Amino acid sequence: MEQRKPYPTDLSDTQWAILAPLVPVAKPGGRPETYAKRAIVNALLDVVRSGGAWRMLPHDLPPRGIVYPYFRQGRRDGTWPHRHDALRGDVRVLEGRHRQPSAGSMDAQSVKTTERGGVKGVEGGTGVKGRQRPIWVEVLGLLLAVLVTGAEGQDRDGARSLLCVLRHRFPWLRCIWADGAYTGWLETWGTWRRSSRRVRLEIVKRSDHAKGLVLLPTRWVVERTFGWFGKYRRLSTDYEYLPATSEAMISVVMIHIMLRRIEAKTLF
Repeated sequence: MEQRKPYPTDLSDTQWAILAPLVPVAKPGGRPETYAKRAIVNALLDVVRSGGAWRMLPHDLPPRGIVYPYFRQGRRDGTWPHRHDALRGDVRVLEGRHRQPSAGSMDAQSVKTTERGGVKGVEGGTGVKGRQRPIWVEVLGLLLAVLVTGAEGQDRDGARSLLCVLRHRFPWLRCIWADGAYTGWLETWGTWRRSSRRVRLEIVKRSDHAKGLVLLPTRWVVERTFGWFGKYRRLSTDYEYLPATSEAMISVVMIHIMLRRIEAKTLF
């Protein structure tokens, strides 16, 4: 059988060699696999980058009946976040940093939804009807945590929901930067500090005299991460019924980004 021409989203040999140890092997005794794991992951990356529907996968890639159940199983058992966290630590080590972050930034992004049901709302500030993505990133812009909620909540509401994630998963965390939208959150933050450890929250505000686009110190990193999301069309609009599916999609996107970053670091 003639080998197909590769798509731009296909994993290179180096990228697959990095990811393969994190992919569980098939359980013994079952039916032989029809498609290789690498081909299934390539099909999934085609969906998140091109923004196409599951049923519109190219014919030379594994079909929806194979790719979507593989993605769904990884969402249910936590495989995608596990792979994501392992690769994030690898990237940090290659950049000369400790695997565990000690500082990061937080912000939220509003995104429209479709006519499909599920959790959604209307954001009061921009009027966007859809969902909100509060995220926490470390100093390199790599994702620490994400929570997809209805857009009717305020930024600090999503931040409160992620506090428990930071408390248990990132014991080295000592400083978090945020914008002025989190100013009213100081009371809750102070309660968490007293119950856990010394963590400093710094509000980075834009100058009243600044005009046009201004890169705020330490705060621009999280905005760049949102820019990375924009290159993956599946994230430009939230097409998913379950917020957990949207969160898993974001993990897949970040996995792809980090694989490319690790490859670039190891080859040059």
